[in-house]
Amino acid sequence: MRTIVRMVLTTAVGVIWSVGAQAVTVYVSNEKDNSISVIDGETYEVLRTVPVGQRPRGIILTKDHTRLLICASDDDHIEVLDLETLEVIGTLPSGPDPELFVMHPDGKLLYVANEDDNMVTVVDIEAGKVVAEVPVGVEPEGLGLSPDGRVLVNTSETTNMAHFIDTGTYEIFDNVLVDNRPRVAQFTKDGKYVWVSSEIGGTVSVIDTLTREVVQKISFEIPGVQEEAIQPVGVRLTSDGKLAFVALGPANRVAVIDQKTYEVKKYLLVGQRVWQMTFTPDEKRLFTTNGVSNDVSVIDVEKLRVRKSIAVGRFPWGVVVAP
Repeated sequence: MRTIVRMVLTTAVGVIWSVGAQAVTVYVSNEKDNSISVIDGETYEVLRTVPVGQRPRGIILTKDHTRLLICASDDDHIEVLDLETLEVIGTLPSGPDPELFVMHPDGKLLYVANEDDNMVTVVDIEAGKVVAEVPVGVEPEGLGLSPDGRVLVNTSETTNMAHFIDTGTYEIFDNVLVDNRPRVAQFTKDGKYVWVSSEIGGTVSVIDTLTREVVQKISFEIPGVQEEAIQPVGVRLTSDGKLAFVALGPANRVAVIDQKTYEVKKYLLVGQRVWQMTFTPDEKRLFTTNGVSNDVSVIDVEKLRVRKSIAVGRFPWGVVVAP
């Protein structure tokens, strides 16, 4: 993987930003435009806008980074986009209204949350077949997978629970009550904790994966922003265990949190209705999708500063980075 040194002039303050930036490509799903924006991670230019199925939301890369899998929610299936030709070459099955998914570490199985049938679908990617269905709570949304691939956590928006699922048996072995409308579940790198965001509750619950107890509940307070506008959705944790980033929806901010003390260190102003986020592989940059302002923000993780805004399609939703 090559490293590019970029020099960017920030005219607002008249200084030079110099960073070692990995050569990456950024893919963004545009929910209202039925398209994928392809962004050059060095120049921040949109290279292509690729038409795909209806209402694309969750997106994920295959393990070999040759294909992009897309939750085409209104088509009730998953589309497969070849990243060399940028053409849809096939589909995978899912339940109705797939929204988010995660992949097993071995790259063979896909776990899909289907919002309209209260089910998590397990898909064999190579065979293109559903191998299991797991009944969960009402309106399943987020999915988090432990680093060893043994525990799957699904959040159900209406039941307000995080369901702990054994991926060997596909049985739910515990249910943890969290605040209203849980969205995203994200495991720490060591697998000891899972962070669950609650959009309407306005909190993030940190759950001990051994005891399944909520060990910390993180709240947010932003001067000048109404409490009901602070709606936690996307969560990303640095692998060194130091920082957590939480997208706060209509508050138009990303909260920066100390993973050890759970203290909110800073709020970063980004675009309108910040939704999902992803790191570059070196975790030096964080890309956010801002659904109402129709753009993507680029955050310098070391400096904790927003460096760039990139215009994309309407209602950008999911985002992934390919090396």
